[in-house]
Amino acid sequence: MRIAIVDYGVGNIRSIENALVRLGVQTIEVTGNINKLKQADGLILPGVGAFGACATSLQSNGLSDTLTELVVGKRKPIMGICVGMQLMADSSLEGGFHQGLGWIPGEIKRIEVEQKLLVPHVGWNEIHISTTNALFSKVASGSHFYFDHSYHYLGEEKYVCATCKYGGQVNVAINSDNIFGVQFHPEKSAFSGLRVFRSYLNWIEHC
Repeated sequence: MRIAIVDYGVGNIRSIENALVRLGVQTIEVTGNINKLKQADGLILPGVGAFGACATSLQSNGLSDTLTELVVGKRKPIMGICVGMQLMADSSLEGGFHQGLGWIPGEIKRIEVEQKLLVPHVGWNEIHISTTNALFSKVASGSHFYFDHSYHYLGEEKYVCATCKYGGQVNVAINSDNIFGVQFHPEKSAFSGLRVFRSYLNWIEHC
């Protein structure tokens, strides 16, 4: 299996690569090269920092249209992590209005919490798996994952496959066909995170 981690200048790439190595993936490309992305069996889209900066970096590296062609046009599997997941939505209101990739209808808005809670939401939290989903085939509801974010996805319920509680409900995983996204960091979430990666790899193999 050949997995490509999309390199566009942002993201916790090395930790993701190390997690895939632990799971026995023999061919891992950290690349922004269009031909290598086309040759991959599956993609991972990382993201750290502000939505606008990540979206601009994708565009300036000439990857927005290429990824859309591969993911939407050719249905290549992709998993977005943190801001990488947020970029899959239509838009974000972080620091003003920013256009997303538009793969999954919805928008990114700031988490609304009670005054006693701090934003960003940082640390471990348990998730509730709301729908049957290939990404959580090896993970039970109540499993804990590591978070570091101030914004989350808001859209149709049919696209949301996991939530957590932080003041109110926070959507933490989305899916539409071959497109998967998680708000938490599986690469920092110990064995639960490795199980999510393994489920994604198994889904690619099955397809």
